[in-house]
Amino acid sequence: MARRGALVRRLADGAFHSGETLARELGVTRAAVAKQVRALEAWGLRVESVPRRGHRLLQPLDLLDAAALVDALAPATRERLRRLEVHDEIESTNSRLLAETELPAGRFDACLAEFQSAGRGRRGRGWLAPFGAGLCLSFGWTFRESGAALASLGLAVGVAVLRALQGLGVEGVRLKWPNDLLLDGRKLGGILCELRAEASGPAYVVIGVGLNVRPSPEIARDVIARGGLAPASLGERTSSASASVPERTRLAARLLDELVAMALEFERAGLAPFRVEWSAADALADRPVTVLGHAGERHGIARGIDASGELRVEIDGRLVTVTAGDVSLRAAP
Repeated sequence: MARRGALVRRLADGAFHSGETLARELGVTRAAVAKQVRALEAWGLRVESVPRRGHRLLQPLDLLDAAALVDALAPATRERLRRLEVHDEIESTNSRLLAETELPAGRFDACLAEFQSAGRGRRGRGWLAPFGAGLCLSFGWTFRESGAALASLGLAVGVAVLRALQGLGVEGVRLKWPNDLLLDGRKLGGILCELRAEASGPAYVVIGVGLNVRPSPEIARDVIARGGLAPASLGERTSSASASVPERTRLAARLLDELVAMALEFERAGLAPFRVEWSAADALADRPVTVLGHAGERHGIARGIDASGELRVEIDGRLVTVTAGDVSLRAAP
């Protein structure tokens, strides 16, 4: 694994590198280099190999830099950082942080990965992204209260992500209840909040954020084939002078800044400080929707969220509330 990561870093510029040079730099044989090049397919990377020229990635990579990320954090955020990890490959950044214990109040841990072999989304769904193509970031924080007090946390996280993207010049992102980020009606990313708490007392929460940064035709075909929302990526905005793709390290730093600010604000006042911004970005507001839950399939008009973060849907002339735990929601045709 370490050799594969070292190989990727040498190929990240997208230029040709001879097998002989790579073997010398990595301290292995040319046959070992060729084997590792083939293994890069497991990370979703496409490599061109040409005799007498060497190997190159078909698409250059913008790799995460842990030291630069820490330097890019706002001073107030950096003071609260306990531990930051950046992995080449990990099963799940959320699972990694859920294994942590005794995180002091007011401090945070962060875990990022270039590739997740078992990344997951809400309700056990998989989260796919080729190596270096997205942002897989998890944020650990200890809240004083647990249970119902944290039920709407995912909505506040959505606003924090929105603020981070807007701060980097990315406009037009919408929020789809309860945990999706959309761009032009397609899925840009998602949020997964997982908590570990006792019956009473503080709750340790891991917030996972996944964003598509560069386009991936392979992922698009897979998602569409499974009937999900077609994916979008920040890379589609490179042609716009007002919304170029932010460097992934800078994007991660801005996200962590906003997540820390969100956690402090949410602990003080709950969803209230975020509700107006969430509603302004509501992708389903006043649109026909289909609610799928224990009661079967129901059709209505989405009418925004209430003070507790539950979705309001007008069905047959009356408002009903929908909780995040027992339904999935899809925009009706």
